[in-house]
Amino acid sequence: MLKRLAAGALVCLMLSAVATAAEGEWKSLMDGKSFEGWKISENPDSWKIEDGAFVAKGDRSHLFYVGEDKPFKNFEFKAKVKTNENSNGGIYFHTKFQDTGWPKYGFEAQVNNTHKDPKKTGGIYSVKDVMNNSPAKDGEWFDYYIKVDGKHIVTKINGKVAADYTEPDDAQPGKDFTRVLDKGTFALQAHDPGSTVWFKDIQVRRLDD
Repeated sequence: MLKRLAAGALVCLMLSAVATAAEGEWKSLMDGKSFEGWKISENPDSWKIEDGAFVAKGDRSHLFYVGEDKPFKNFEFKAKVKTNENSNGGIYFHTKFQDTGWPKYGFEAQVNNTHKDPKKTGGIYSVKDVMNNSPAKDGEWFDYYIKVDGKHIVTKINGKVAADYTEPDDAQPGKDFTRVLDKGTFALQAHDPGSTVWFKDIQVRRLDD
């Protein structure tokens, strides 16, 4: 009897370890050669692929990740990003595809080093902003990290915390932009014709099953 219990416990531990490993794996969301797994909203000419990176330049458009049916709730996300001078962009999470307009659902992690908008790179737009001084520089690749775990959001630029936000229990969706934690997918932003932003090495790791 004791042997059977011990064997059963060992099997449970092994299965738990396998599940944890599967949850903890980083997955690439792009192949660097095509838009496979992604869907462009309005103005598809605002996007191209160059040297393994998605390049956003042109009229407003958003590139949504549609490569998985299962939405992302708790996760770690990382990408390399580069901007030209006076460029604006963004990385959305907990969002969903829409044909036109600025994404209503989820949050935008800001990309903006020197654009006139005072809300800078690393901020959670209009929720936990980084004001006036960007932690990144134009013309240089920088590491962008986003973590959502329960009610907690953290962004890091080049390994340093930029925004740390815990959502209040009584948070309610906004009318024009929800900006409340839920679940969804990711999207990249082409903001305007004067902005050029590169995104590459996009990866995600789920923190829940």
